[in-house]
Amino acid sequence: MELPGGLDIGSLALFVGFAAAERVREGMAGEGYGDLRFSHGYVFQHLIEEEPAISELAARLEMTQQGASKVVAELEGRGYVERFPSPSDARVRRVRLTSRGRDAVAAARRIRAGQEEALAAEYGAERLAEARALLVGLLETLGGAEAVRRRSVSPP
Repeated sequence: MELPGGLDIGSLALFVGFAAAERVREGMAGEGYGDLRFSHGYVFQHLIEEEPAISELAARLEMTQQGASKVVAELEGRGYVERFPSPSDARVRRVRLTSRGRDAVAAARRIRAGQEEALAAEYGAERLAEARALLVGLLETLGGAEAVRRRSVSPP
């Protein structure tokens, strides 16, 4: 059986990310947000600083307007987002996070920070900082950093 160290760097980073995301999901479930899925994060990233129309959200998520409406309806039914008429055109519906949605974002950030603290305690803050710097450099080199900065990372 091949050891994880034999994986290429992209696969290894991906699997580390998946494992970290699963720990965050478990923590979120423990805080009452067990109905959120990893894929919902792709929607949330577009609602943290903006209130896009469904059509804009669909374009950013690279999906149909019907698909975006479906996921928004799902999140709306769970109390994380709400639709409201655009101030400039009442026919256009915009989407924003509710207080529950903002609380979920805060919980995810808190859980991720705790995960970082635990990793620093286990591996040392300096080594973790070096690993972070390497991963940031790789992201820049491979062309993914700008999408992260714009909060426009697409689902794999």
